Amino acid sequence: MTDRNGIALPGTILGVGLGGFVDGILLHQVLQWHHMLSSTDTDNAGIRFYSPDTVPGLRMNTLWDGLFHTVTWLAVLTGLGLLYSRVTGSRGRVWRSRALWGWALVGWGLFNLVEGVIDHHLLGIHHVRTGPHQLWWDLGFLLLGAVLVAAGWALQRSAGPVDLCRDREPAP
Repeated sequence: MTDRNGIALPGTILGVGLGGFVDGILLHQVLQWHHMLSSTDTDNAGIRFYSPDTVPGLRMNTLWDGLFHTVTWLAVLTGLGLLYSRVTGSRGRVWRSRALWGWALVGWGLFNLVEGVIDHHLLGIHHVRTGPHQLWWDLGFLLLGAVLVAAGWALQRSAGPVDLCRDREPAP
């Protein structure tokens, strides 16, 4: 059986998790631009401020970064589990398919859009990069999300059929 859309959900969830890892590892840890609660001094949610410039504040931000990474890790595991359950053979062809990676880009872009709107704009608990141009950084994050969704959608639409091998016995 060939079905490009059969891997839409697993690919999208996998992309959400991988996009979250890129955000958490690159922006939280490597560049240290923000943490999960680093802007709660100016947030819209009324969460207590934990300054990342103090040891107790950094500990609390690191805890919440860890919880965030746990959720992204669970998304990756869920995406992989769903993908594994839908592909009974020819797994190498699926991993190389433009459809899978297109859907993963859609998921990454959706992560950026949802996380950006909720955490950066609605709650205001952190921003991509705080300071005089933080709105532009946050808008750029949303723009990147939209570009990833569009590119992923185009990539998966241009993919050929994906052979999920559902109706055949695996080759010996």
